[in-house]
Amino acid sequence: MTDISTFKQYYNLADQLIEKSSKDDIAETARLLALNVAHYQLRYGELPLDETLAMIGMANPNNEQIKLLADGMEILVGVLGSVVMGVDQERH
Repeated sequence: MTDISTFKQYYNLADQLIEKSSKDDIAETARLLALNVAHYQLRYGELPLDETLAMIGMANPNNEQIKLLADGMEILVGVLGSVVMGVDQERH
């Protein structure tokens, strides 16, 4: 089970990466994440973004919501870290 401290660690790491990233790195990260969302929607249907957006700034998320928030930050950190480190040198 994921706890709120895991989410906070990923959130802080994401902030650190964003501070060190160029505008181009952040744009490339957004493009890659958008491609992942489009792929998911193609395979599984439209995402319920209203529910997801409602979680932003939530004072007392439940365990399932905390896990979703932490997983999202983990994905952001992974993609942004890969872009910043130049893992995928080919830009789209």
